[in-house]
Amino acid sequence: MKIVGLTGGIGSGKSTLAKWFRQNGIPVYNADDEAKLLMNNDRELIKELTAEFGEETYKDGIYNRAYISSLVFNNKKALKNLNSIVHPAVFRHFENWLNGLDSEFAVKEAAILFESGSWKDCDAIITVAADEDIRIKRVMERDSLSEEQIRNRIKNQWTDSQRIEKSDFVIFNNHGLDELKLEFDRVYKDLLKQYQSG
Repeated sequence: MKIVGLTGGIGSGKSTLAKWFRQNGIPVYNADDEAKLLMNNDRELIKELTAEFGEETYKDGIYNRAYISSLVFNNKKALKNLNSIVHPAVFRHFENWLNGLDSEFAVKEAAILFESGSWKDCDAIITVAADEDIRIKRVMERDSLSEEQIRNRIKNQWTDSQRIEKSDFVIFNNHGLDELKLEFDRVYKDLLKQYQSG
């Protein structure tokens, strides 16, 4: 089973591509969503996070995202500690998810594919890139976050140029859905050609 990594900064449009892969029958693992589920349901992970960040990590049994965000977004060491606890749990979960899939390839969608090190397990990587101002505008409309909050998140992620350097496919998403769909179709056909024969 080949693994295709799908990544891009916040507001780049990678979730739209993930949706199109699913519509074509390709299994997609959303690492960010699964991490959230694990942080609320995996007992071992809950224990580790509470030991590292204190009792406030969970409020009424639910992961206290606002509290953890306030701790890690301006503290690189705390962010590194958080990732070193969460990433191995997500990796194990992904490995289990892969078992039993029947497809030419599966897609692993992750905002921090490179930062987490999981890009090393991918056979190919797609980066979705877009101008920073466009991404900020999209996220402000979508998530009701302030520009400062979004810029803080961007600051903790790799830049587009860093991602592009290590990617096999690059899709630019500055000009709307029609152009994005054309780019997706091109990459999808390419992947099928590579992996159906192999």
